[in-house]
Amino acid sequence: MNTKTGTNINEAISLLRSGEIVAIPTETVYGLAGNGTDEKAIQKIFKAKKRPLSNPLILHFSNLEHLSKYVKNLPKHAKILAEHFWPGPLTLLLEKSEIIPATVNAGNRRVAVRIPNHEMTLKLLSKIDFPLAAPSANLYGRISPTTVEHVLNQLDQIIPYVLNGGECNNGIESTIVGFDENSPIIYRLGAITVEQIESCLGQKIKIHNHNIQNSGPDASGMVKFHYAPRTPMYNIEQICTKEETSKFGYIGFDTLNHLIPAENQFLLSEEGDLRIASRNLYHAMHHMDQKHFEKIFICDFPNEELGRSMNDRIKKAIAKFNA
Repeated sequence: MNTKTGTNINEAISLLRSGEIVAIPTETVYGLAGNGTDEKAIQKIFKAKKRPLSNPLILHFSNLEHLSKYVKNLPKHAKILAEHFWPGPLTLLLEKSEIIPATVNAGNRRVAVRIPNHEMTLKLLSKIDFPLAAPSANLYGRISPTTVEHVLNQLDQIIPYVLNGGECNNGIESTIVGFDENSPIIYRLGAITVEQIESCLGQKIKIHNHNIQNSGPDASGMVKFHYAPRTPMYNIEQICTKEETSKFGYIGFDTLNHLIPAENQFLLSEEGDLRIASRNLYHAMHHMDQKHFEKIFICDFPNEELGRSMNDRIKKAIAKFNA
């Protein structure tokens, strides 16, 4: 299969209506989209990504009215968050209606839903009468894609079409919020910060502890290993000063590391801006992965606002190499 790329929304719609899967741009990362009500299309997403069926998908909608028939209710706090952050990088975990195939959400009673903030994809969604199931457009466990090139590096000749919407603005996945007995809880840290959600709701909010999960994940991003490059990656605190560092790479925040050659380093934001750093995180990981270093090292970020979300991604990426 030859993978085409282009900006033709109608071509993407035609493929989606015929049961095919297509990579689409969002403000967070590129998604691998299929008809969220078509069992065969959903199966194609899992197969193309090599993703376990136990790992739920997110459904994407053009507006709240379209979403309403796919969920049973919208809790008070969910409505407040939706009105404040949609369209945008917020995903809500809500009780699903029977219209949604069980494969979408691994048979759970809740389904993850969102309205993305990308002009091209919103236009696409407005022209179809079904939601799009769309996890990130990468192989399972690998780095999420924020450009068409990142998608092609992993899914070329596996999917028929990539809708080119340019580089993703946020560069990190949506924040997932669920409601346990109507109390909001963050299931995945993401592009909307804990502080923003707490400010919107006027209360402190819990963060789900993935380590005490007794069954399969409730939502995307809740597994131990994720977002990993092919090159072994470690925290910079793990570097051994006795090793030859000329074949090591380093991803830093705003300051070069004296242990590694400067030409082997990628600073995410020389200004020390967490928003810029988070937008560049996956791009840097893709870039460094292609340099064929023996190891990549990465720093920790301030554990606040978007730094907290970035640390979550880094922890899961390096977990694969520290197992």
